[in-house]
Amino acid sequence: MNLPSELKYTKDHEWVKMDGDVATVGITDFAQSELGDIVYVEVETLDETLEADEVFGTVEAVKTVSDLFLPLSGEIIEFNEALEDEPESVNTDPYGAGWMIKIKCSDLSQVEGLMSDADYKTLIGA
Repeated sequence: MNLPSELKYTKDHEWVKMDGDVATVGITDFAQSELGDIVYVEVETLDETLEADEVFGTVEAVKTVSDLFLPLSGEIIEFNEALEDEPESVNTDPYGAGWMIKIKCSDLSQVEGLMSDADYKTLIGA
């Protein structure tokens, strides 16, 4: 299982990559493997400011639909529009082409509350 050590993780199986005060967010390799073939990613919260743990969208797989939870408070400034035509990128490249949103963080101290790759491995029993 692929868990890049430079990323942060959430109990809801999202990953976070920080670049200054902007966070790129997607779902983990573990999450996409549990969901199966992803057929649709919906994010209707672009340009909205949300609190951490609020639902920012959904990911639809062949057998299920799962909510996506915001890992950090802030404004959603970008959606990966390539996912509209190629949602399977989440399965094939969850940490690259399969990223979902970018957030302009309003409280960088929340990053400290996210999990390291080692903590996330413990959570999923890897």
